[in-house]
Amino acid sequence: MPNQPTQLKISAQETGRIDKQLATLLSDVSRSQIKKWIEDGNVTVNKQSVKPKYHLQAGDIVQVIPEQPQKIDLEPENIPLEIVYEDDDVLVVNKPQGMVVHPSAGHPNHTLVNALLYHCPLSHINGEYRPGIVHRIDKDTSGLLMVAKNDRAHRSLAAQLKAKTNQREYVALVHGVIKEDQGTIDAPLGRSPKDRKKQAVVADGRPAVTHFRVLKRYLHYTLVACKLETGRTHQIRVHMKYIGHPLAGDPLYGPRKTLKGNGQYLHARLLGFKHPVTGKEMVFEAPLPTWFAQMLKHLDQTDLPRTN
Repeated sequence: MPNQPTQLKISAQETGRIDKQLATLLSDVSRSQIKKWIEDGNVTVNKQSVKPKYHLQAGDIVQVIPEQPQKIDLEPENIPLEIVYEDDDVLVVNKPQGMVVHPSAGHPNHTLVNALLYHCPLSHINGEYRPGIVHRIDKDTSGLLMVAKNDRAHRSLAAQLKAKTNQREYVALVHGVIKEDQGTIDAPLGRSPKDRKKQAVVADGRPAVTHFRVLKRYLHYTLVACKLETGRTHQIRVHMKYIGHPLAGDPLYGPRKTLKGNGQYLHARLLGFKHPVTGKEMVFEAPLPTWFAQMLKHLDQTDLPRTN
């Protein structure tokens, strides 16, 4: 990835959509990263800002000024972990609400990765700041994550995710009463054109499929189980909002008037995969955390439909 400004003069063979062409010309930079640079104004054409869909012309002068990454010193930290399962190859952890999975510019430490590094060796495939991390859940989502302790395990677990052979089920509390007992949301997701901090259903987004079934109906809320076919950023949160039932407590996608708490009511309760070495089918479950269970108990007392 270039760290210094790069200037390119586009030839007749290099014309086309700018984000796609730059991903080819700058082979060590992903298209999504290039798109972010364009949206942030770090890429200009003939000294003018453009959009990712801009069509490069022969003779265009492209200037790329990449963001300088914030230096992060990844240190092991003695942070307690709730380990559900562990052997020489994999580890399953029940992440608490409020913990970030891996370091980033906004969260340089006190993450799950910092805690894992203190506990055991991790795979190196995902780079310096995401060792062992095969998949992620949001900071304010609680629940189960599988972690790779070596590169062989990482490759196997990542392949299972790609092939959609693993199991991932979440419990979510959403606004409104869902009439259907079950359903499937098949809607592509990508960065919101209105707010870069958000994801949204967009026509040219990446495929995303969420299956849901109703567990319990309240007067103003519905408790659902959601199974993921894909694992896009904020997938359940965006998909449930898309069908008119945003997650309770969600500060990004939910309504202003919502249930009190420290974030969305979303818990990764079930995780299943084949062991990367033995091939044995493994399934783990984590009960609802106290904060979630207490809210459901409160709704049982205050928001259940009357039966006469």
